[in-house]
Amino acid sequence: MAELHFADDKTASRFTLHQGDDLVSVLDYRDDGRSVALTRAFTIPTFRGHGFAAVITEKAVDAIEAAGDREIVPVCWYVGEWFEAHPERAGLLQRRSAG
Repeated sequence: MAELHFADDKTASRFTLHQGDDLVSVLDYRDDGRSVALTRAFTIPTFRGHGFAAVITEKAVDAIEAAGDREIVPVCWYVGEWFEAHPERAGLLQRRSAG
């Protein structure tokens, strides 16, 4: 199995995950300067079933956390479920204001 390569394609507002030369998964986002909305996780159909969506989501969350200046808004249902499965990472989520 070829090595996985994760990247932030800022011009396209998406994280990418390649296996060797093949693009296997993407995670689109919107960054408003205060928060990063993770809007759509997508794995190329021929690569589905290998956990690539989980890998790209974890690496994106790690990258946002490492930057240290943004909260995460899980717009995509998959990202929301990923956070439910990883409650230890919930501190990175944007807090809703009361009222």
